[in-house]
Amino acid sequence: MTSQFEHLRYIAIEGVIGVGKTTLATKLKERIGGKLFLEEFEENPFLEDFYRDPEHYAFQTQLFFLLSRYRQQEKIIQYDLFHERVIADYMFYKDRIFATLNLNEKEFALYNMVARILEKRIAKPDLAIYLRSTTDRLMKNIALRGREYERHIRRDYIEALCKLYDEFFWNYDETPLLIINVENMDFVNNEEHLNRIFTEISRHTRGKKVVNFNL
Repeated sequence: MTSQFEHLRYIAIEGVIGVGKTTLATKLKERIGGKLFLEEFEENPFLEDFYRDPEHYAFQTQLFFLLSRYRQQEKIIQYDLFHERVIADYMFYKDRIFATLNLNEKEFALYNMVARILEKRIAKPDLAIYLRSTTDRLMKNIALRGREYERHIRRDYIEALCKLYDEFFWNYDETPLLIINVENMDFVNNEEHLNRIFTEISRHTRGKKVVNFNL
């Protein structure tokens, strides 16, 4: 199957909190090889405070994420994409989605000044993958993984993120995009589900495609 992915040197997987981005990225790397770049969200010292008190910690949290993600993106830029594959469990542009939701008007204006400068140097993936799910499934996944700093995440926050993600990717046209609805899938424990996703990834080369699996 590895040869079917030769045209994909840089794959980026996106989706709302709890949808399974890191799991899919890790499994894809195990199947086809490459360098795995995982979002370093646990390094953010403001994250737990943000989930507890978003109004007071939003700007610090967002700015830390922006700079941290850019630092990682610099490594991707320096990586030899002609000879090695890169698989990431996030896209740099996701930061703008969260900033839109989390920051007030003045904070976003300042954030935007910095983000626009950094975005000019970002490498674009050969394929962007957007994993979709329902709020109910996402909240269940978040609860099951039991991360301490996520215990204050509210349902309405996840619902708002889902809407913003849908809006962003519905209008996204910078690279080939694969949108996969995974609400009824278990690609963690079900090899057949995982292989069906891999098949869709290997076949998609241009434009936007939405996949709803009939299981």
